[in-house]
Amino acid sequence: MSETLNGNQNLGDLLKVYTKKWKWFITGVIIAILLATIYLRYATPQYAGQAKIHIIEDKNASSELAAFSDMDILGIGGKNKVEDEIEILNSRSNFIEVVKKLKLNIRYNVIGNVKVSEVYRKRPFNINFIANDSIINNSELTFYVDIQDSNNFGFNYLEDGPVKIYSYGKNIETPLGDIVLTPNAEFIKYYTGKRFFIEIMPVFKVAEGYQINTLITTTGELSNIINIELMDAIPQKSIDILNGLISEYNKNGIEDKKIIADRTSNFIDDRIKEISGELTSVDQDAQDFKTAKGVTDIANESNIALNLSAANRQELENARTQLNIANGMNQYLSDEDSYDVLPSNVGLSDPSIANTTAKYNELVLERKRLLKSADEKNPIIVNLDEQLAGLKGNIRSSLSGMERNLGMQVNNLSGQLSRINSKIYSAPRNSRQLRDIERQQQTTESLFLYLLQKREESQIAMASSSPKSKVIDSAHLIQQEPVKPKNALVYLSSLILGLLIPFGFIYAKDLLDTKIHNKHSLEKYTKDVPVLGELPRLTKKESKIIISDDRSVLAEALRIIRANLDFLIKTKHASDKSKNNVIFITSSTPGEGKTFVSSNLSMILASTDKKVLLVGADIRNPKLYSFFSGDSVDKLKTASRNKDAGLTEFLLDDTIHVKDIIRPMLVHHNTIDVIYSGKIPPNPAELLMSSKVNDLLSEVSEMYDYVIVDTAPMMVVSDTLMIAPYADHIIYVTRAGVTDETAVKFPLSLRDEGKLKGISFVVNDVTLDELGYGGKYGYGYSMTSKKWWKF
Repeated sequence: MSETLNGNQNLGDLLKVYTKKWKWFITGVIIAILLATIYLRYATPQYAGQAKIHIIEDKNASSELAAFSDMDILGIGGKNKVEDEIEILNSRSNFIEVVKKLKLNIRYNVIGNVKVSEVYRKRPFNINFIANDSIINNSELTFYVDIQDSNNFGFNYLEDGPVKIYSYGKNIETPLGDIVLTPNAEFIKYYTGKRFFIEIMPVFKVAEGYQINTLITTTGELSNIINIELMDAIPQKSIDILNGLISEYNKNGIEDKKIIADRTSNFIDDRIKEISGELTSVDQDAQDFKTAKGVTDIANESNIALNLSAANRQELENARTQLNIANGMNQYLSDEDSYDVLPSNVGLSDPSIANTTAKYNELVLERKRLLKSADEKNPIIVNLDEQLAGLKGNIRSSLSGMERNLGMQVNNLSGQLSRINSKIYSAPRNSRQLRDIERQQQTTESLFLYLLQKREESQIAMASSSPKSKVIDSAHLIQQEPVKPKNALVYLSSLILGLLIPFGFIYAKDLLDTKIHNKHSLEKYTKDVPVLGELPRLTKKESKIIISDDRSVLAEALRIIRANLDFLIKTKHASDKSKNNVIFITSSTPGEGKTFVSSNLSMILASTDKKVLLVGADIRNPKLYSFFSGDSVDKLKTASRNKDAGLTEFLLDDTIHVKDIIRPMLVHHNTIDVIYSGKIPPNPAELLMSSKVNDLLSEVSEMYDYVIVDTAPMMVVSDTLMIAPYADHIIYVTRAGVTDETAVKFPLSLRDEGKLKGISFVVNDVTLDELGYGGKYGYGYSMTSKKWWKF
């Protein structure tokens, strides 16, 4: 038993709705697969290039928060550094340089019969610009080139415009200035007769496109290894772009280190020149003193006092050295009025100053890099200027504090030294003065040697500058086959789409459909009102009137209606003892087939040797004449004095009797009597209100076994409703695909109000696949069915 889905429809019924349309699904799948095949045939495949690099940490680099990195406080560590390097690697400026080097802003597209393909390396010709690169890199232009042979080519701006012939090497005037096309002899022979579409685009726009399409990720959460991926229709192009991006990234890293090393070396050179002069002056003072005083060796005379003050003097000289360097650094900052890198690692003992200087240099380098593609009013540049100003103030503040501290330390050490020197004053003045000169000489010399050492270290660091990354895997294709489109996925998607579209169409159509389609759908609304049967849809070649011994689907359907009607007549006849044989045939609107039903029902009833009378009571729009005409109909002769009289004439003329308007017919060997509607009166409603209608029906009811009355549509005019009390049975004809559910509710509401009695329904014009409860009438009665391949 199928699971009930709602009050009116179960799962079996729902499945039948879709299985009946199996041809739609097959057609949808075939069309979808055909479209998928065409798409795959002409779609541009995309290839994925990949490269892998390792970010090398700079062991000499310092940071203000470096002390926290070992404890993993504030989330500071390698992960943030790698993320920063990813942003630098994926910067717009790097892609702009790659586009410029590879000239990716100029695209050579060969036009095929269906699609346009880009030619990357094996270009048949090269384009040379007379204008500056700065103009070309920021301009946009398109034109067409028709390759005729190795000497001439056609040039035009519009696809269908006039073509002008040029020779290779000749200047061509364009909005960007003159250009010159030179042939590439190695490849031009393969493109003879082809048309090229040339695109010149702004460099920044092309760079931004590749920047968006490039995917840069880490292999792990704390890993320093980076994967770089890029998809492009040309495999070699994606490889070249990835290799160029890595090369540009490493080159920028080396240049940054070189700038810092150069600034440090220049600062040390300036200090060496200054201290060299001081050292020369001190040496000259010692020489002059010894020459003037004739002093050679007086150390033994003050040995004891000197030993006591040796340690104190050493500390004093170290403090003075630090103070001298701090003074020099502070003076350098005072003279520096622009944002440029500061010398680092000059020998100051305060690590905070070194860390702040390193941060300052890092921001200066970032500012210079951004200025390549932005001006100084850019919000990012302004923000960097504010940070640099703050860092410079912090450095100067730290240097000033260090100077004060060193000054106090020098004063304290000098005071201690003065107390010790008081003991030395008893020694000869010459010895003391000479010793002072020698100590000054020693101090200046140590500072000079220290700076020489730092300069060599700076030169070594500059010479040994290494890239910021190590290439683990150079750019290569992830797979030789295209990653897009995937054939299997496209076919699967098209298959699903081919099924979903007809499914959705059928579902939407069924959801919005309020029409009657067959007996089963009608019974959902009629409930306890009987549905006598359903009649099939006829083709243009099929007869509209059944014949004797007819075994067609129409005849079998009419026999079912006849059997059901006889059952109703016998049931009612047994209850009220009347003949119960007056049957009205009506519908909601014209065109639903009530005349077709009444005519064929009369024929099927007459085929059982019963006396049948067919009355045309639709006096507004009579249709019976069209059904009983032609060679198959023989109008039998009668003794009537008025052969053209019909129902209208009978109601208007009291001298006309019932027998005068009855027309016997021989139709396909079946005999029935017909009363035509007659002439169309000006007042049909008032005419049908005559009591003669009841007299007529009462009289013919006794004369015939069945009286079939073809009446007017009920929802259009009130004619049928006025004569409805004279009917024993009312057959309400609905048409499949035409009659709406509201039209079915109309006679049911009249029945509930007591205005109609004995109502039953018939469904007309039902398609063969909708007949019955999913089956078909006519099995075994020479019914022909279509082959499975016929739609």
